[in-house]
Amino acid sequence: MTTTPSRKIIVFSGGSAANSLVDVFNELIEKNNCTLSYIIPISDNGGSSSELIRVFGGPGIGDIRSRLVRLIPPTNAPILHFFNHRLPPSSIDASAEFLTLLDLTSSLYQPIPAPQALLIRSIFSHLHLEILKRIRPPSSTFNFQSAAIGNLFLTGARLLTGSFESAIYLLAIIGGVDESRTAVLPAIVSNFTHHISAGLTDGTVIAGQNAISHPSAPTALPESPNVAIHSSSAESASATFPPPVGSNTTHHNHHITAPTYPIEDATLPGSLPTLRASQLQFSKSADQPLPAPILRIWYINPYGQEMHPSPNPKAIAAIQASDAVIYSIGSLYTSLAPSLILQGVGTAIANGPRFKILILNGSLDRETGGFEGLDFVRAVVRCCEASSSLDPNAPIRVDNPSPSIDGDGQFNQRMRRFITHLIYIDHSSAPHVDREKLSACGIEGVRLYGRKGDDGKMRYDEKALTQALGVILGRRDVKERSRRNTMEGRA
Repeated sequence: MTTTPSRKIIVFSGGSAANSLVDVFNELIEKNNCTLSYIIPISDNGGSSSELIRVFGGPGIGDIRSRLVRLIPPTNAPILHFFNHRLPPSSIDASAEFLTLLDLTSSLYQPIPAPQALLIRSIFSHLHLEILKRIRPPSSTFNFQSAAIGNLFLTGARLLTGSFESAIYLLAIIGGVDESRTAVLPAIVSNFTHHISAGLTDGTVIAGQNAISHPSAPTALPESPNVAIHSSSAESASATFPPPVGSNTTHHNHHITAPTYPIEDATLPGSLPTLRASQLQFSKSADQPLPAPILRIWYINPYGQEMHPSPNPKAIAAIQASDAVIYSIGSLYTSLAPSLILQGVGTAIANGPRFKILILNGSLDRETGGFEGLDFVRAVVRCCEASSSLDPNAPIRVDNPSPSIDGDGQFNQRMRRFITHLIYIDHSSAPHVDREKLSACGIEGVRLYGRKGDDGKMRYDEKALTQALGVILGRRDVKERSRRNTMEGRA
């Protein structure tokens, strides 16, 4: 007899990194009789998502698609393989393979039942029609290079129905994702593109998520009296960024000559060049550091001006009704922050769930070079506090990434409103965690067993992590030997 799930869990995450923990969360659902909702940002503008955004506009769907496909059960392997497939890296070969999806000659269709295959083909047919309406060779074209089939399907379904949520629902239904147990919620529900910017401590401004998280040249906004660009390190303490929308700051008019483009696409005239460029090629494994630590994250419109988009009402309602919130592994500033800085999210977290659990990354990346565990905690808390401000125009800031934990006693006491537990791997190559300082802030540190991956970076032991989360939530399988404090021997 199936019992009605009694607990509700929220997971904040991005795409690729957190996909490695989906099996952990699935087991957590089963063992603790829970439902789970993933809240995922739509600010991704890299890879094949960037080409779709350039031509059609709309949300960044890469991370949403990645999680939906990861949730497709193994019993539906043909559909999982289909939506996980990418077209060839050659644009000519990719275009040719897309045509096989239209005429049903693709071998990917063979194991898929005819009713599903025909439904999928109808979505691609509509997408193809939309492409033909927009291309103007040789200047305006669509590049199928390395396109994820799942991304093409979500875009076609969104354009057909006029609804991003309907597109998500359709892929989930075809894939057999049990939405009564597991839901994927975009942080923002919109048919428009939403970009983020990062302000660094040296005054540099980088526009676009892909430029922030992957090595690229700085893409600063045009200089004005309100923007400090490329400040020296001595000036970083007084670096300023675009004033919040609705402020009383006087704006000065400057004549800016925008570069001309011999193409027509979905971006508005005068948009920042870095936001309208296709970014099909980038490396997720490169670790080239940023020129300075990240000080602030905010949303921007196509012209680089700060904006405060409204969060998905379903996401806010889910947080308010939840028993636990989990901040999953992934990029701190481009996977977690874009969801946390949305207005009202922090208030919902502070006043809703009993448990707020941060799963610390097993290694540092381009966004968090030099961070310790408490730096991650402070960054998450600052995002939540900014979003919970009663002033809708309050500046959304992430505090100096490496302040003394003892420097602000009131802030330390407020941390537990947003984080009650920190799960981490105790290893020399993982971020250092000072449990005494954590305890002083009212946060419980949970040390776990770790293993090294093929790339030398630390990974969580799935069994240990599942057990630790179960213990925090109040249910533990007593038949299993505790692995919470089991640590890998140091090399």
